[in-house]
Amino acid sequence: MNKIVNINLGGFPFTVDEDAYSSLSIYLDTLKSHFSQSPGYEEIMYDIEARMAELLQEGAPGQGIISSKNLDDAIKIMGTPEDFGAIAQDYKEETFSSSSQSSSTDGGKRINKRLFRDPDDKVISGVCSGLAAYFGWKDPLWVRLIALLLIFTGGVSVIVYLILVLIVPQAKNSADKLAMKGEPINIDTIAKTVKDEFNGIVERGTETISDIGSKKKKIAQGLFRYDQPYPRGFLF
Repeated sequence: MNKIVNINLGGFPFTVDEDAYSSLSIYLDTLKSHFSQSPGYEEIMYDIEARMAELLQEGAPGQGIISSKNLDDAIKIMGTPEDFGAIAQDYKEETFSSSSQSSSTDGGKRINKRLFRDPDDKVISGVCSGLAAYFGWKDPLWVRLIALLLIFTGGVSVIVYLILVLIVPQAKNSADKLAMKGEPINIDTIAKTVKDEFNGIVERGTETISDIGSKKKKIAQGLFRYDQPYPRGFLF
């Protein structure tokens, strides 16, 4: 007879048996240690926990008690810490031995695509870029051109677009963005997605600071014409 523990994982409440709770704690602590110095560390861990919560809900529907088997099934999809470079002594190796053999194959399975609005490549709401990702088109420009063509040939497409804006959810985390493309959702892909987003934000921020610095330098050197308007919001 095992004790049970009530926990909150990824924003969802779970009742977990004591053995599964111990293994889950070791699993997450190992990942925290591994990613602690990574860009976007907090978001990586939040998305991993949210994905684990989703898998546990699928494995034990109806708010049943999460067992070690339910946890092992989730880890087979997510991958073991050692699969992604965690130091072996950070956890009890036997804890994940039952799932390590199949994690690399099960975790690599592509999932069913889901339609989302893409917030990272949007002009208005991200519907067109989300549709492009769903249908496997690398460049959403073609979807946008088709949408414009339909708008100019008839007003029905505007209504359809507005309906899609209302009913299609926005991809809010890395798991949503991976599902939007039909990519596997595991530790490796979640961490890579978050790191890429973080590095992109840093690069865009560096470019913006560089542009502002260049404009300030031109003003100081008197290179801006007096009759040329300054960029909106630049001085005031």
